Amino acid sequence: MTAPAIVRLDPPASAPATEPVLDRPRRDRLESGDPLRQTWTRYEAPQGDLSAGTWACEVGRWRIVFPEGKDEVFFLLEGVVRLHDGERGGYTEFRAGQGGVIPGGFVGAFEVVEPVRKHFVVLERPA
Repeated sequence: MTAPAIVRLDPPASAPATEPVLDRPRRDRLESGDPLRQTWTRYEAPQGDLSAGTWACEVGRWRIVFPEGKDEVFFLLEGVVRLHDGERGGYTEFRAGQGGVIPGGFVGAFEVVEPVRKHFVVLERPA
């Protein structure tokens, strides 16, 4: 059996280009703008519970509801985002060079203040 290889989230320019998955926030959750989101999934665990990659998005804001058991760790490479807390009020702002965790059960809004690009790792397990 061959051992798994290391996966780069930011492959070198010489690597073959991969096309991102394109989408937009659901209309029923959209609060402002109509941002195009691009996702490059670089790794998916064989068990199906972990994925990692790069995500980019235009300016906009939409409501998010993270199910129990789904956590996301992210690190901003470019831009500014605000995570608005629907339970406690207020928001937490992240800028390029900063990272955070969106925990399972989080309810609020995701706002892209300046076009953003981030690395992400999502872990999904039974709640």
